[in-house]
Amino acid sequence: MGSPVSPLLANLFMEWLEKQAIATALVECKPKFWKRYVDDVLELIKKGQVRNLIDHINTTDPTGNIKFTYEEEEDKQIPFLDTILVRREDGSVKFLVYRKKSHTDQYLNCSSRHPLNHKVAAIRTLLERCYSILTEESGQKKKEAHVAKALSKCGYPPWTIDRVKQDIVEKSLKDEAKKVKNTRGNHKGMVVVPYVKGLSEAFARILKYHGIATANRLH
Repeated sequence: MGSPVSPLLANLFMEWLEKQAIATALVECKPKFWKRYVDDVLELIKKGQVRNLIDHINTTDPTGNIKFTYEEEEDKQIPFLDTILVRREDGSVKFLVYRKKSHTDQYLNCSSRHPLNHKVAAIRTLLERCYSILTEESGQKKKEAHVAKALSKCGYPPWTIDRVKQDIVEKSLKDEAKKVKNTRGNHKGMVVVPYVKGLSEAFARILKYHGIATANRLH
């Protein structure tokens, strides 16, 4: 724990474990769908076979240190990572933001001795999470109101939230404009040139204006 390679090693081990478990599982309890992020798994399996699969997986690890638990769908909903997946009647899936029951909406207080950009980042993270996860506009509006109320309790005035929302919209418009610009062929490729201090920077700016990217090669 705490080592930079810990996530990599955990992911490698879990990939080996899941391949072994699925390959050796009985046909009746093999999952039809399996998606994992580190140690959180979303699976689709035949009804009544979840317990059999879990028991099988828990015997696959030779060390006996890894133990799987499971949670089944309730009321056509199931949590996965930061989301709640909701099955609609037409078979499509709606996404909601998942919050643990123990969550208290306590975030970085606006009056705390932190740089302003840290506080702006707290607002941005909550709003972008709302916009990226929720699939329906009505859900986004409801979550926006929840975020605004939670941040208000942490001392954030309404204008800070409105400002970040405006920044997110403006960034989105700029990104769309860049996509359109690139699809129109304005990006003409890249050139590699020797680096000359004081000259290469100016040369790169000129080429950028004409849609050409530059990379420098050291002598």
